[in-house]
Amino acid sequence: MTDSPVTLITGGGSGIGAAVARRLLDAGQRVAVTGRGEERLRAFAAELGDPDELLTLVGDAADYDQVRSAVGRTLKEYGRLDTVVANAGFATHDSVAEGDPAGWTEMVLTNVLGPALLVRASIDALKETHGRIVLVGSVAGFVPTPGNIYGATKWAVTGLAENTRREVTEFGVGVTLIAPGRVETPFWDSYGSLPPGRLLTAGQIADSIVWALGQPAGVDVNTVVVRPIGQPN
Repeated sequence: MTDSPVTLITGGGSGIGAAVARRLLDAGQRVAVTGRGEERLRAFAAELGDPDELLTLVGDAADYDQVRSAVGRTLKEYGRLDTVVANAGFATHDSVAEGDPAGWTEMVLTNVLGPALLVRASIDALKETHGRIVLVGSVAGFVPTPGNIYGATKWAVTGLAENTRREVTEFGVGVTLIAPGRVETPFWDSYGSLPPGRLLTAGQIADSIVWALGQPAGVDVNTVVVRPIGQPN
């Protein structure tokens, strides 16, 4: 078990992050997940039977000291780090012309600064294992939506993925951007309802992430855009 791969997932207590954690645990990996809600993390661990292979860490993905702490505790507990998944993020579901700026700062910090902090905090450990970085973006990072600040943050993540790849590839570290379309997750809770039309499941996005991580050594899948059939944008 000490040689089994280790993955750290931010925002891993629910939605896509939790689905990825389940897939990797089922595959025999060890997984650390972070989140700001201790109760949610405890419930997730309890749902899985509190396995020794799961480490839950309360922390803010946009706080560098807390991100470094999560990486350090993962290394202390499991002795290595093979993959990081920057999944933490949220939307204010408003627009630049009519929205409430009060929520924008936290969204920008979580969605844009958070992935960069995770890369910075984990890169030394990933160099040792020739590991992989996964950034969870969005189709909103490729297709503009009128006035959408969330979409602007995901355009930043799209750029960050390629910028990061071009730097860390010389270290033998891979970078994958996963850009989901509409997914049925707690992401929509603040929106008030699910959007119309067909939605993907968190498990389907997790399958795409695990597929990208499962590529042979030397193969780097860089961009995966996954939409439900019928989503026009």
